[in-house]
Amino acid sequence: MGLVGSSAMALETTGTPGAPDATTTISGKQLPAPAPKFGGVIKHDALTSKPWWAPRIVPPKKAPNILLIITDDAGFGVPSTFGGVIPTPTMDKIANAGLRYNRVFSTALCSPTRAALITGRNHHSVGFGVISEQSTGFPGYNSIIGKDKATIGRILLDNGYCTSWFGKDHNTPAFAASQVGPFDQWPTGMGFEYFYGFVGGDSNQWQPNLFRNTTQIYPFEGKPGWNLITGMADDAIAYINRMHQTDPSKPIFIKYAPGATHAPHHPTKEWVDKIHAMHLFDDGYNKLRERIYENQKRLGVIDKDAKLTPWPNEVLKPWDELSPEAKKLFIRQVEVFAAYAAYSDHEIGRVIKAFEDLGRLDDTLIIYINGDNGTSAEGGPLGTPNEVAFFNGINEIPVDVQMKWYDVWGTEHTYNHMSAGWSWAFDTPFDWFKQNASRLGGINQNMVVSWPAHIKDKGALRQQFIHVIDVVPTILEATGISAPEVVDGIKQKPIEGTSFLYTFDAKNAKAPSRHKTQYFEMMGQWALYDQGWLLSTKVNRAPWQAFGAANPDPLNNQVFQLYDLTKDFSQAHDIAAQHPDKVKELRAKFVAEAKKYQVFPMDASVAARVVAPRPNITAGRTEFVYTTPMVGLPQGDSPFLLDSSYTITAEVTVPEGGGEGMILTSGGRFGGYGFYLLKGKPVFLWNLVDLKRIKWEGPEALTPGKHTLEFDFKYDGLGLGTLAFNNMSGLGRSGVGTLKVDGKAVQSITMKRTMPMILQWDESFDIGSDTLTGVNDADYKPPFTLTAKLDKLTIKVDRPQLTPEDIKKLEKSMAEALDGTPLRRVQPGPG
Repeated sequence: MGLVGSSAMALETTGTPGAPDATTTISGKQLPAPAPKFGGVIKHDALTSKPWWAPRIVPPKKAPNILLIITDDAGFGVPSTFGGVIPTPTMDKIANAGLRYNRVFSTALCSPTRAALITGRNHHSVGFGVISEQSTGFPGYNSIIGKDKATIGRILLDNGYCTSWFGKDHNTPAFAASQVGPFDQWPTGMGFEYFYGFVGGDSNQWQPNLFRNTTQIYPFEGKPGWNLITGMADDAIAYINRMHQTDPSKPIFIKYAPGATHAPHHPTKEWVDKIHAMHLFDDGYNKLRERIYENQKRLGVIDKDAKLTPWPNEVLKPWDELSPEAKKLFIRQVEVFAAYAAYSDHEIGRVIKAFEDLGRLDDTLIIYINGDNGTSAEGGPLGTPNEVAFFNGINEIPVDVQMKWYDVWGTEHTYNHMSAGWSWAFDTPFDWFKQNASRLGGINQNMVVSWPAHIKDKGALRQQFIHVIDVVPTILEATGISAPEVVDGIKQKPIEGTSFLYTFDAKNAKAPSRHKTQYFEMMGQWALYDQGWLLSTKVNRAPWQAFGAANPDPLNNQVFQLYDLTKDFSQAHDIAAQHPDKVKELRAKFVAEAKKYQVFPMDASVAARVVAPRPNITAGRTEFVYTTPMVGLPQGDSPFLLDSSYTITAEVTVPEGGGEGMILTSGGRFGGYGFYLLKGKPVFLWNLVDLKRIKWEGPEALTPGKHTLEFDFKYDGLGLGTLAFNNMSGLGRSGVGTLKVDGKAVQSITMKRTMPMILQWDESFDIGSDTLTGVNDADYKPPFTLTAKLDKLTIKVDRPQLTPEDIKKLEKSMAEALDGTPLRRVQPGPG
């Protein structure tokens, strides 16, 4: 077959030793490679001395370019390549030129899958048991990739590759994303020499929180219609050409990770119109599921005897029971989602064509993974015009309210998500969703791979069990590069994945899977795969049910299900009752795997972890002082005002003619607050997830000269302390806000509810102007630069402290959800 193969190859050298053009490969055991001994001659003068240059480090001669593509929140039934109705011609083309894989597994969630993908190790092993925004102070959950687990970027970089990363990051800790650093956990600090993308879990594609390396950039300014899906493709193509023209001999590694199809679903109008004209979804999500299933059987990408599980009527209303208005809204939602998927696939095709145009496609290994988990249901049963609302506990906005955004769905005026009915259909032939680590709908992805010069079994299907941790060892085997034993003086932990390079050879088409055992765990739901058997915990929480009290014993307080995937492709037939000994055996094996890979302590909480304390630059501080305009401080590193009392004091000097502009803002159009001067009048505004705005306003414009403006908020709730008792009753409660001008109260308003969890995460904390979107389009347009002089801005936060009496009540009370409803069941387990 002619694969590069073994990492134990002899060193390859070119040129005369010591000459400027000399090159060498390295053993790769130690990175960076030790400096070779000087081979020249040094005398007292240069004329009688002999210069000697260390050879330039290069990869093995036949090492390919590598294009590693992973899309976002896309289940098995999304792409046309695997029976979906959404056209993905780029993925189809790669499949026809290479191989399809139908048993590729994720972790069930974004950051964890991506951390496993770039390290070749399980997600808990590298600190990503959950997304970075939920990180907690345990080794398996701290969102820190340890120095003893070098990424594929670092390994390839030190072996002579160009390395780059485009699109979504989400492997930088949320508490280390500011310009104060440290930057060692950013892509550029993890071995990816060039980064163009967004740091967090998702981003507005029209006005993204975008970085080139570690510097925020604004390429969309003055360019109506600019979209990141095209923008990152353009930048990747420019990078490929720049690297090729600079050194055509140097292989290129690209991690390409578009935001599609994670919410917000932001395709261009051109693509929405294309999909709308196809009328793919007019008969609803139940019929869509059946159609995808039949397509999959026809294509042969699922077993011919695979069964569909029943539609979950108790969770998702069948299509025929929806109102005409709901059907109209839901069709609009899914057409925008489908347009986003098709648009992304098209732009991926442009990137691939860049290699083809340079004559380098034959020597390019393309790994195109559809989804980092199953399709997301975080829009809830009804979908939402604003995903920020979901993360603040509002997950069923009535259809008639959502219709207000019907005509602008998917534009810059929405942070949109679709009904979970579509998500269930897009995970066909499996069930459940992203987050559900015990169901194939959450973890069974698909993938296509091409390497024209080497893969000859074109268009074939592979069914071996593969996990995302297997990608790194596969790349290393394909390049002939060894996994390092030591990096920067630190002994490396072993890579935990298994290469699937053997599947590239036609003679191994039916070879047994070499990856034998794999655990899955996500927020208390778990499974264990072992040579065809799958032990699963029964789903006890839909993804949108994230705000209740958590299962206190997720290891044992479960209903256990058992499946034989060698006979039951779609996880449809639970045989636990017939095989109690196998259930017992696999439960014990899961515990062993969990101990080995840092899964303990297990934690079934979801939303509660979003507000957990972290070691960011605000930790332990209650007072913050600023004297100079500053923008771009991310939410994870800025003062957290939610669920607390606080006072914001701005000392300003108003010029002759009056002042206007932003004093302080955090968040944006889809949730946040702003303190600003509007036509000279002081204003404080809370944007409650774009559903309601509460506005305090001074009665008159400020006169020229010095003024002290103050917004004081007295919070009525018990605060975050209630979370320690598995109780969310302290969050999102009422309070009274008072605006003061020069010491005089000018307006007080009671907020019956406050935002409990998070502001719009892809918008920053800005002083003196407003970047990206504004908190109230009716009042101003960014940047809304402050024309008054900001002398001093002080923020004081008074976080509630539980009294002994509070603690006694919480210990005795039943758990409460975010809306205050008593919970008589806590993520039910057996009985």
